[in-house]
Amino acid sequence: MTNEGGGGIVVEPNNNLHRPKFGSFLYPESVIFSPRNNNNQDDGDYYSGHRKSSASSTSPRYNNNSGTRTPTSGEASPYLMSPWNNQPVSPYTKSPWIMPPYSPNENLLSSCNGLIGSIVRKEGHIYSLAASGDLLYTGSDSKNIRVWKNLKEFSGFKSNSGLVKAIIISGDSNKIFTGHQDGKIRIWKVSRKNASVHKRVGSLPTFKDYVKSSVNPKNYVEVRRNRSVLKIRHYDAVSCLSLNAEQGLLYSGSWDKTLKVWRISDCKCLESINAHDDAINSVVAGFDCLVFTGSADGAVKVWRRELQGKGTKHFLAQVLLKQENAITALAVNQESAVVYCGSSDGLVNFWECEKHLSHGGVLRGHKMAVLCLAAAGNLVFSGSADRNICVWRREESGAHSCLAVLTGHTGPVKCLAVEEDRDRDHDHEYHQKGDQRWTVYSGSLDKSVKVWRVSEHAPDLKGLYSPTQMRRQV
Repeated sequence: MTNEGGGGIVVEPNNNLHRPKFGSFLYPESVIFSPRNNNNQDDGDYYSGHRKSSASSTSPRYNNNSGTRTPTSGEASPYLMSPWNNQPVSPYTKSPWIMPPYSPNENLLSSCNGLIGSIVRKEGHIYSLAASGDLLYTGSDSKNIRVWKNLKEFSGFKSNSGLVKAIIISGDSNKIFTGHQDGKIRIWKVSRKNASVHKRVGSLPTFKDYVKSSVNPKNYVEVRRNRSVLKIRHYDAVSCLSLNAEQGLLYSGSWDKTLKVWRISDCKCLESINAHDDAINSVVAGFDCLVFTGSADGAVKVWRRELQGKGTKHFLAQVLLKQENAITALAVNQESAVVYCGSSDGLVNFWECEKHLSHGGVLRGHKMAVLCLAAAGNLVFSGSADRNICVWRREESGAHSCLAVLTGHTGPVKCLAVEEDRDRDHDHEYHQKGDQRWTVYSGSLDKSVKVWRVSEHAPDLKGLYSPTQMRRQV
């Protein structure tokens, strides 16, 4: 069980509790996750007439016929305690929006690591996060995009339809792009006079481009028998977005198996690529003109942007991985040029650019599917359906070690966002040590967002156990 603040106390999951299929994390609209939810609703109800995917319908962690769990390599290291998870948090109030009140005896700007705040929403699972400066954007199945500042609600805006599955902030153009369940990408702009006002300024593709393309039969592609759609528009859920700010390009991945490339300046669709054999779950713009995609078909593909005629085009450069387990998350460390991939078997694979994208190794720390990844500095964060967040540090040699496991969520960790700690300059102790600290936001299907402070240097472990020490005790 966990304390009221959501951190510090960890208990092994009860195998008698109902465990949803992995498909509910890929297609979560059809199942409300709850340990006590015994509803046997089919995971694929939303897409019962659309498609069925063997790669994304079940989790390899569990045998759905017997209801028993099969052991995996990740279970060899069950991290039961983190040195960063012992933060006292004030009790929640009974407000529909709950945040731990600031205590005069608690300095949340101190140098300690761990949980520094929580936002708990009574209705709506958190599916997407985006952080920019001191603002946090959250998307949920309520179709609302909420804006938070210092753990307090700052603003919000709502789309007409479509669960919010992805949020990207373009700082230069003052725009926010949101990907939705209904296959649309909506564009919002922040008012220059009032930062709390967000106005919808369009969608991708634009109505003008949609009408213009619709009159030409060559612009249609057949998606199934007796059904054709415009190739510049996603006809299934937009599951992921990634921005290449330097080139002014936006990439969108969808359950319709396509990768689309958009020019931000005029909202024009430059390319539509039939990238995978199943739903695309993650896309990330990387280094050296590369774009990485991960899919429920178990493949991680590398696309290179090259000059062609007067413009550019993306070509398949390499397939990094092909496996039976669905690829669920991707992240790129731009500084060290490392690509990370999370999958439904609970593993995180990585590849290093300096070694010509050769396989660098596997990070084993989760018991269930990895649902999200984030990289910052020398750290990598992996959120999982096992409700934990593993913090990994990359050493100069390229090896990775697990610094800690952040615990406290009572549902699968669906999304992560990382920003440099804005209070670091005020902390003389850490400033003198030259340590790098990060603010980590984690969104979960338990309807909460938790805010953590994480240092790249391990905290003082006196009186506490590190994950390595705990394994030695077991």
